[in-house]
Amino acid sequence: MHTDTERCVRAVQSKESRFDGVFFTAVRTTQIYCRPSCPAVPPKPENMEFHPSAASCQRAGYRACKRCRPDTSPGSPEWNVRADAVARAVRLIQDGVVDREGVPGLARRLGWSTRQIERQLLAELGAGPLALARAQRAQTARLLIETTPMPFGEIAFAAGFSSIRTFNDTVREVFALTPGELRARAARRSPAGPAATPGVISLRLPFRTPLEPSNLFGHLAATAVPGVEEWRDGAYRRTLSLPYGHGIVALAPRDGHIACRLSLTDPRDLTHAISRCRRLLDLDADPVAVDERLRSDPLLAPVVDTAPGRRVPGTVDPAEFAVRAVLGQQVSTAAARTHAARLVTAHGVPVDDPDGGLTHLFPGPEALAALDPETLALPRSRRTTLLTLVRALADGSLPLGPADDREEARARLLALPGFGPWTTEIIAMRALGDPDAFLPGDLGVRRAAEGLGLPGTPAALTARAAHWRPWRAYAVQYLWATDDHPINLLPA
Repeated sequence: MHTDTERCVRAVQSKESRFDGVFFTAVRTTQIYCRPSCPAVPPKPENMEFHPSAASCQRAGYRACKRCRPDTSPGSPEWNVRADAVARAVRLIQDGVVDREGVPGLARRLGWSTRQIERQLLAELGAGPLALARAQRAQTARLLIETTPMPFGEIAFAAGFSSIRTFNDTVREVFALTPGELRARAARRSPAGPAATPGVISLRLPFRTPLEPSNLFGHLAATAVPGVEEWRDGAYRRTLSLPYGHGIVALAPRDGHIACRLSLTDPRDLTHAISRCRRLLDLDADPVAVDERLRSDPLLAPVVDTAPGRRVPGTVDPAEFAVRAVLGQQVSTAAARTHAARLVTAHGVPVDDPDGGLTHLFPGPEALAALDPETLALPRSRRTTLLTLVRALADGSLPLGPADDREEARARLLALPGFGPWTTEIIAMRALGDPDAFLPGDLGVRRAAEGLGLPGTPAALTARAAHWRPWRAYAVQYLWATDDHPINLLPA
């Protein structure tokens, strides 16, 4: 969109928050870059230039606006919709892969050369992988500076910087403030000061409005695995397996943001944890674009208008969700939770949760690959399906992650015993984040479709749903919402 100057100027002049994170406005006269909804008086059109990323603005010599704080914008929805290599690269960078493995590690995961990555990202985002990772490090550093009492030396390495000097130079260049000045400004805005609990970080996760929380948090709470997830005091809480340690997160819907409280054993996991939480709650979606397309079907429009802004619940761990999808085949939600809780108790890593009832991390594929099938209270065919899945996940022959090709993953899943279209599509929807995943054979979807006057057979419904593309996964959420199942109800 940043190449459509006229449209960008209109968005800036109307202060349209929908486009925050989609593009950034750089002002030549002040050398400042802003989000489109910046509350300041809009600059003259001839003084504006538009960039596809904050990293592109920084690369061009602009510093972040202190008023609208463009580094806290939601991510662009484009990278969730697109499935090409550039989008996969962006999702990996958001996951902190460049910080942990460098550009060569990013290249290996994508099957590209480092030169190809540089060229493609520069062409589409105006910045290469190092610049994009640097912008993300700056944002992480700002969060830690403003929300924790951590010493700046520890923050530098926790945010992914290689030295304290690089940390200081980057913060000054991006924010036009020293780390000490950033912390002082935050203290003035919030006189209570940073949270004093060591290892605990409280922050706000932004999103594009509207957001309907009922099916999002209702789904997570209704399917929560005891010991790994819970709903407590108005928040969804769960344990997280992270690259450097583990964590516990509490997520609660608020007016205009999601309140996020993270407890980490290693602060270097902050970027990864935030990325996973955003993906879990589908916070980078553009609900206006989604709902406009779905409203164009006159039979679906009344459901959309009843509660616009529904999101597709995701996952913090694609492998975990794949296992849970198999455990949930042809059984009730309660039975699926019971089967998963048994695996967690027997094979999960224990954790300490002084603030609630979480007890374990969900076991990884490596831990489950060696389990005795006779210990599983499942039909023999389901045991075979589960063991085949976890072994494929453990040996890497079935990669499920933000960089993996969605169609290739579908093909590999369908090749496994016991995997049909429903299981494959629910994994594509929630684990791979495919916004166009569709479940025409799902009983709830078919029942809802018939109730609305839509076709009830899978083939006919698929044909009708072609008009909903590329947002069929959201259409599924709206169809499910016509039922009074607990997944559609925000817990009390």
